[in-house]
Parts: sequence; C-alpha cells; structure tokens
Amino acid sequence: SKAITDGNKGHCWLACGITSAAFPKVGAFSEVVLAEEKRTQKLVAIKCIPKKALEGKENSIENEIAVLHKIKHANIVSLEDIYESKSHLYLVMQLVSGGELFDRIVEKGFYTEKDASKLIQQILDAVKYLHDMGIVHRDLKPENLLYYSMEEDSKIMISDFGLSKIEGSGSVMSTACGTPGYVAPEVLAQKPYSKAVDCWSIGVIAYILLCGYPPFYDENDAKLFEQILKAEYEFDSPYWDDISDSAKDFIVHLMEKDPRKRYTCEQALQHPWIAGDTALDKNIHESVSAQIRKNFAKSKWKQAFNATAVVRHMRRLQLGTSQEGPGQTTPTSPCHGDLLLPEGHENSGECAARRR
Repeated sequence: SKAITDGNKGHCWLACGITSAAFPKVGAFSEVVLAEEKRTQKLVAIKCIPKKALEGKENSIENEIAVLHKIKHANIVSLEDIYESKSHLYLVMQLVSGGELFDRIVEKGFYTEKDASKLIQQILDAVKYLHDMGIVHRDLKPENLLYYSMEEDSKIMISDFGLSKIEGSGSVMSTACGTPGYVAPEVLAQKPYSKAVDCWSIGVIAYILLCGYPPFYDENDAKLFEQILKAEYEFDSPYWDDISDSAKDFIVHLMEKDPRKRYTCEQALQHPWIAGDTALDKNIHESVSAQIRKNFAKSKWKQAFNATAVVRHMRRLQLGTSQEGPGQTTPTSPCHGDLLLPEGHENSGECAARRR
C-alpha cells in the first residue's frame, strides 16, 4: 500500500507515490507540505505532525481526525488520507491555494456589502452543516477562512479543526478555548456553552468584513475580556455610515450576549441581508481595506501561491538532483522556503509508514 516515509530527503516519498514540494505553513506543532500524488498528479497538502510534539496533546489530534473523518462539505477542507511512521503522523488534506480571506479583500479593487454577504452565507452553510452533525468548530476566525483557488469567484473554505468538539445529544461544553477577539461571552465567563459560540464568532467576522477592524479591542486582555463579557461594541462613524441598517441588524442578532436569544445558523441564513436583497452594492473597498491593513498584521506566510508552478519547479529539481548525497540540501523553491522534509526525516532508512 501507499506509505509516507521518514527517509532520504523526499526520494522515498516519491517511491510511495507522494512528491514533496514546499512548506507553505508552520502551525503550532505541525508543518504543512505542498505535495503531489504521482499516480493522479493531484495536489494535496500534507500536515506533518512529529509524534514527539503530540506528547500530552494526543487527545487534540485524535479529536481533529475524528471530526475530519465525519465531514464532507463543499466549503470545508477535507481529510483525504492518514498515514503514520515511527516518528510522524501525516494527514493528507485537500489543497486550498487561494489565500487568506483578508489578503484577498485587500487585493480587490471593488468590494461591497453583497460580497461580504455572499462570504458569510457560505460560512453559515458550512457551520450549519457542522452543527447538524453535532460538531462545534469553536475557533472560527478569519485566519481559518481560506479561498479554494485564485479564481475571482472562488469559494471560501473553513480549515483548522484542532479545537472542534463533537457534541453529545443536547450536551454543553465548558472548556475555555478559541481566539480571544472572536470568543463568545459565555466562553470567557467559563459557563457551559453550546454551538451558539460559533454563531457569535460569525457575527464578529461579519462585523470585520464590513469595516475592517474588530468590534472588541484593547491591548489589556482584562479590558478586552470585559468588553466581550458585556457585549459592548459600536457601529462607529464614519466607518459604518454607508453600511445598511439590515447588515447592522444581522450582526446584532448574531452578537447577542444571551446565547438563548442569539441567532442560529438557520435563522441567520433566513435574514434578509443573506437571503434577500438588502445588502448594498456600494463600493466600500477603500475604507475596509485601509482598516484591514491597519488592524491586522500581514501573515508570516502567504498562502496565495501558484501551486502548479511550484510543482513544475519541484519536478525539474528532482530530475536535476537525483544524485544528491544525503548531506546536501535541495535548492530553494520559488514559493516559500526550501524543498525539505521536517527535521528528523533524513536518513532513517526504508519506507516505514503505514496508512492508519
């Protein structure tokens, strides 16, 4: 069967049907490799997780795998295969190469409420699907929203299920998690909570999409948490002057302090700003993009790359470097970083990984 190995600078990956390319992303305790399956020439992203890094975090990754195994939705990054070796766990993921949400908005020349409405509709569709399956994402934020491709009309994709939780029937959760600016008040209050936390996060994302800055901000975490706990936010002038009352009403229903009164995904999908024609066509790009640049630091890595060009370059390198000694490094890719495997992948002998 196919296998991924710890061996010899990527050549053993080739023998197993996988071609390594580049490291577009480094996460908290994993690296993501752009790869191509030789047989189908299909591009994938391989999440490489050192087992040493999993010590004490086994439950987190097992949870991510359990969640990804269950879901299949057009707007959610899918898990295609799993392998493991003595030293690493490998999650073969659907490749999304269109870049981060904010990067694309800034790069646009024209951006309207209607554009924001269409984005939020896709997110709501995907999250409703998760909720219907008893899955709560718990860490929805712009960084986890990626475009599928570089096409102008590309769909948006939800990624990163490391904090997701599968609900039992009627269950509530109480583990504090998520990213501070996007978490619901009940999470910060350390009260039991449910899938309503995702709807709050979608409200925060919608707010940012319409003005370019977050509804809650303070350099002092205690003051930031106090704002969120009280659900204290404003539609400030002049940034919200050209935004429709319908958009503001939509946000108010999602950013409702009481989770019992907060809109569900189903209710949000029926709101006129999503289902009707109340979202305005006025170009708000200049104001929104300026605020995004000001309030959100540029990513440490840029995901919007031409994956096909990288793979072509990778093939040329393989043809020209097949005689490399084990101590030599491969040339730098045109994308990000070197054509390397994670540390510990070198010189470990035969293909030893197996499908999980």
